[in-house]
Amino acid sequence: MAELKDQLRSDLTAAMKSRDGFTTAVLRMAVAAITNEEVAGASARELSSAEEQAVITRAVRQRRESAETYAGAGRAELAEKEQAEADLLARYLPAALTDQELDAIVADQVAAVEGASMKQMGMIIKAVNAVVKGRADGSVVAGKVRAALSA
Repeated sequence: MAELKDQLRSDLTAAMKSRDGFTTAVLRMAVAAITNEEVAGASARELSSAEEQAVITRAVRQRRESAETYAGAGRAELAEKEQAEADLLARYLPAALTDQELDAIVADQVAAVEGASMKQMGMIIKAVNAVVKGRADGSVVAGKVRAALSA
């Protein structure tokens, strides 16, 4: 179940042995984020692979947003650090879908709904997200569905 966490731990050990401070710090944070998610709630539990990926996806998104904020504030060195952390963590996620692949999935889901209109947008977004399983950003999915329904 915890393949991602095990991979992060083994890579953390390797980074510590090679005295790579940056990688060590980022991987420690990732393992801690997964552990915190495991003990959150009423009782401790082991996360599924999808839940582990969701934690890492959230961490990547947070770092990319921070990098944009720092870049907008003229703090290039902090923006670069945040972007480097996001890039390192993104290696542990499945490959993102290309625009063409996502467009095809959206087209299939829109075609599956008879008389698809903006009223079914939420239902179609949910169906697309079930197919892409975290390999595409939710806002991008929503934009593509909106564009497909308004065309």
